[in-house]
Amino acid sequence: MTYKYLILFFAVVTIASCSKKTVKETAVNNAPIIEETPLLKDEVEVFSTVKDSDLKLTLTGNYKFEAAIQPLETEVAIFVNPEKTFQTMLGIGGAITDASAVVFSKLAKDKQEEFIQAYYSDEGIGYTIIRTSIHSSDFSPESFTYIEEGDAELITFSIERDKQFRIPLIKKAINVIGNDVVFYASPWSPPPFMKGRKDMLQGGKLLPEFQQSWANYYTKFIKAYEAEGIPVWGVTIQNEPMAVQRWESCIYTAEEERDFLKNYLGPTFEREGYGDKNIVVWDHNRDLISHRANVIFDDPEAAKYAWGIGFHWYETWTGAEPNYKNLQNINDSFPTKNLLFTEGCQEAFDANDYQRWSNAERYGNSMINDFNNGTVGWTDWNVLLDETGGPNHVQNFCFAPIHADTQTGELIYTPSYYYIGHFSKFIKPGAKRVSTTSSRSTLESTTFLNENGTMATVVMNRTANEILYKLIVNEKEVSLKIPAHAMQTITY
Repeated sequence: MTYKYLILFFAVVTIASCSKKTVKETAVNNAPIIEETPLLKDEVEVFSTVKDSDLKLTLTGNYKFEAAIQPLETEVAIFVNPEKTFQTMLGIGGAITDASAVVFSKLAKDKQEEFIQAYYSDEGIGYTIIRTSIHSSDFSPESFTYIEEGDAELITFSIERDKQFRIPLIKKAINVIGNDVVFYASPWSPPPFMKGRKDMLQGGKLLPEFQQSWANYYTKFIKAYEAEGIPVWGVTIQNEPMAVQRWESCIYTAEEERDFLKNYLGPTFEREGYGDKNIVVWDHNRDLISHRANVIFDDPEAAKYAWGIGFHWYETWTGAEPNYKNLQNINDSFPTKNLLFTEGCQEAFDANDYQRWSNAERYGNSMINDFNNGTVGWTDWNVLLDETGGPNHVQNFCFAPIHADTQTGELIYTPSYYYIGHFSKFIKPGAKRVSTTSSRSTLESTTFLNENGTMATVVMNRTANEILYKLIVNEKEVSLKIPAHAMQTITY
């Protein structure tokens, strides 16, 4: 992100809690002084991010609703029905990994503050969800656990290593987020001896004799992190339990995950006083998600411990289309369980391609369709990586919405950052999804009603053409246009 773009970003008219905000003046370090005024009756504001332009979450128009008339078949329209509401928003955010924390520690103090404000403040894009790993993942400088190898009693359990980089960054983020924070953790693998292996890499399975010890490990983690002042919302049972990865990984069949939950993890949480913590199953791709849900949620003894089911987007690496209908099937089949997007990132990092627009459009397509199929929260992967797409101890380098060039000390904002911001900045925890459809498949859209009564409709155009359209809300309409390869958030 160039310096002029940084000024533009912080000078943009922004919305916190979806109320109208105007910039009164620019203070030191380009930080704006914000005055809030409520949106006026029938007032519509449009914020846009457009390819090959300087428009990045920029206020591009103020409009007024007019009386709606019957649209013609030749017209493009987005239809919003506020009388029909669905799931409640938990939040949107990303993972603070060891890699993110190490890169953050290399930044100058002013750049650290810029980064924190850009992600977690209302003047930034308002992240409220934080995910982290239980000991190491591939995005750690090296593989490690919290105990000495072979310590099944967990006597040596210590998170001292996390206190160097990871926990300080998590605390900085939480200090800005406040009470809306949702912090959860996921293990990539049990310690090597619990799988009967020399390391945590390349899959393997949790041995039956260590199931209780491994369940205790989660509660040790929660106790240790909460002792640091970090409120733990919950855990996922296992990151990607059907993938043998060259990094930390562990395999569970659906039946194995079900039985570990109902016989060990769930009862251990209750016994240790953590029955109020949320347990998320699966934490893998949309392709096999229905089978995992059927096996676990159809078992009452297992289902009673499960808050919901988590998923990633990597089934698309084969070239397949995202399996959004699988999410709707779970939403229909198990309406008391929640859907949570727990990880996604653009792989195959290339430092020459920070501004690749298709990366952002992948985020937009996923977020719109995940929400429209019942998802309550959305978690990106690493919030920050360096100029190599790492660090990563197995060279699995990836993109992040923000990169830091550790040679120059500069932050690089990718289009994905802005596309995610079109949701996280304007749709707040507690918002209700509202019925939204498009008359043409060329426009993708979703709408949420915030608790303060304001609404945000997100519209994405992935085509190479500008599109004129009407936003029709009950008996009111407004005529708008969206440029080629653009994202808009309309607030009203």
